[in-house]
Amino acid sequence: MKPVASLPISLSEAARARCAEFLERTPRARAVRFAVKRSGCSGYSYVVDLAEQLGADDLLADCAGVPVAVAESSVPMLAGVRVDFRREGLNAQFVFENPNATGACGCGESFTIG
Repeated sequence: MKPVASLPISLSEAARARCAEFLERTPRARAVRFAVKRSGCSGYSYVVDLAEQLGADDLLADCAGVPVAVAESSVPMLAGVRVDFRREGLNAQFVFENPNATGACGCGESFTIG
């Protein structure tokens, strides 16, 4: 784990509140982890998880008062991302506004980096 001054990710107030709520409910968690994995029909999907352990390649920073971990390998695809949390009807989800994404699949579950 490498502590850094900042990460190239920003959280909306709604995302910050939701992340803080998750951390409050899980005392063992050290941070909220944002990552990218190969998946879906467009190539990549976002991962949001609670990090109870931090790996050697994790970058850790305070993001709007929330400890956030990002694997170094995910940083290029997450650079400049704004994370929001939205409720629409019965659904609630994190929404990623990614300036690096050049396309997305029709269902919105995965994205492409050009």
